[in-house]
Amino acid sequence: MKWHGWGNVASLLVLVLAGLAFAGIVTAQTSQVQGLITGRNGATMTVKTQDGEPVVVALTTDTQVEEVEGAFKLRKKQLGLTALIPGLPVQVKGMMNDKHQLVADTVKFKASDLKVAQDIQAGLTPTQQQLQANETQTAANQQAIASNQQAISANQQEIAASQEKIAANRAAIEEANKRFGEMGEYNILDEVTVLFANGKVDVEAKYKPQLIALAQKALTINGYIIQVQGYASSVGSAALNQKLSMERANNVLAILEQDGSIPLTNILAPGAMGSSNPAASNTTAEGQAENRRVVVRVLQNKGIAGT
Repeated sequence: MKWHGWGNVASLLVLVLAGLAFAGIVTAQTSQVQGLITGRNGATMTVKTQDGEPVVVALTTDTQVEEVEGAFKLRKKQLGLTALIPGLPVQVKGMMNDKHQLVADTVKFKASDLKVAQDIQAGLTPTQQQLQANETQTAANQQAIASNQQAISANQQEIAASQEKIAANRAAIEEANKRFGEMGEYNILDEVTVLFANGKVDVEAKYKPQLIALAQKALTINGYIIQVQGYASSVGSAALNQKLSMERANNVLAILEQDGSIPLTNILAPGAMGSSNPAASNTTAEGQAENRRVVVRVLQNKGIAGT
């Protein structure tokens, strides 16, 4: 009986040690990386870590995307996978799979970083507008110097301040272009343009078959990404045009997702481009009609395509 009791103890120890070993293996597989999103390919994204190493992150429908705010990052907001755009600094937690990919459980980022990345995607319009405004102010200051000698000293100080702002904005543009330059690494394999009536955001029925056909083609392409960018004409305020362009992009995105069966893992966040990058002149009714649009593109990374 004593020997039988020791045998039970020994068996129990073996089970405990085996459980600890298994727990150690699982823990060892858990990983966390921080870095910059440099590309999206299908349901994966590439994150360049702080030491310069690229990590392939696999996204799933269970991946939690969180926008954090506050000094201690206590305020959190749940967002969709489409918020994960190139140029966004992120923190990823998950487990490595047999393909050496980090399967993301959570992806976190700062609200301010997302705003910068979205501005970059929108063509750096806010920064460029500020640059143009500063250059205009510099010219006005120079004219004031010529016409009013008594204000030379004050104007020179204003000029210096404006030039510093211009230099800072140019530096910001260069840095943003560097961060978002990876979009030039994609081939455009298909494209559909959806036009809208003035002040309207609903997608007309005639465009639905075109969008579904584009979605069906995309589903046959290895590592595809869908890019959706909404635009408005220059009629109305900048705030209104920004709102219209976003609502138009979101409505087109809904058709791609619901009727075209495009998963959110393969869609970039819809871009609200406002009245930037007009397709035609805004001085005519015909040109304004061309500018009220959403452009949908099927993209594939050139590295995948071999070009």
